[in-house]
Amino acid sequence: MPRPPVPRPSPLDNPHNASHAWRRYRMLMWGMGAATLVTIFLVWAYLWSQFGLVSIHLYIATFLGIGLTMMLMAALMGLVFLSSGTGHDESIDDPLDDEIEWGGPDR
Repeated sequence: MPRPPVPRPSPLDNPHNASHAWRRYRMLMWGMGAATLVTIFLVWAYLWSQFGLVSIHLYIATFLGIGLTMMLMAALMGLVFLSSGTGHDESIDDPLDDEIEWGGPDR
């Protein structure tokens, strides 16, 4: 019979740990924002050197495409790093842990 999940406290429940983790996350996002802008300006310079001013819409679409893609990637990966780096991932109780250890429910 599967055991009921027992909630364990997360390290993010501590306000000091949470503020440190979110500060790191904000710093990562600011850094990725700067890297995104540098990347966009480099791509714009390349497009300008190859094609000139074709259409302003090309440059707007480039800004939105590269900017949103890179910032979404940074936000999601930053949350993964925040969750893993604080020990929040280890604080869960996995009800399938017994099945994995013993090779499945049939054994």
